[in-house]
Amino acid sequence: MNGRHAHTLPARYFVDLYASNPDPWRFTSSEYERGKYAATLQALPQARYARALEVGCSIGVFTRELGARCADLVALDIAPSAIEAARARCADRPQIDFVVGAVPEVWPEGHFDLIVLSEVLYFLDRDDLARLVAKVGRSLMPGGDCVLVHWTGETDYPLSGDEAVEGFVSLASSICRPLAQRRTEQYRLDVLRSGHEAG
Repeated sequence: MNGRHAHTLPARYFVDLYASNPDPWRFTSSEYERGKYAATLQALPQARYARALEVGCSIGVFTRELGARCADLVALDIAPSAIEAARARCADRPQIDFVVGAVPEVWPEGHFDLIVLSEVLYFLDRDDLARLVAKVGRSLMPGGDCVLVHWTGETDYPLSGDEAVEGFVSLASSICRPLAQRRTEQYRLDVLRSGHEAG
């Protein structure tokens, strides 16, 4: 296991992380994050989305930028303190709704034409990854986009970035297909399009 966690990381892991540092991944100051956010927005196939879901919104730095491209956006995170910070950061964006919860157990109702899973898949073990793919399959609209962005360096998470993304793509092959894939020295960005497009 190379010292990795064997199972999906529990809520307490993230609650404790934010308790010790309100911006544990330096979302507000990191050049890596700034560049990744810009690349993610540029990679979105559509200029506007009707209803989007961002899983793992953290303190809402990217959420605020993504919200400008969405008529409605649901932003979800496992840590209540992160959601509080995100809600404050996006207070002037009424189209954004915030949900506290851990995927795949907690999943917003309804359908989405965009689902963003950024830096979250590798926190799950393979069983929960499969359950998450099933949730995506039920809620991604025909012709909708699913965007995966993941660090590819070494971690102690249950899955590596490549294992998580390749596992997701394989499990989701009957739901969506790769539309664009980009790799940098630090992360990979994969855009999938719903394969059950109407007509």
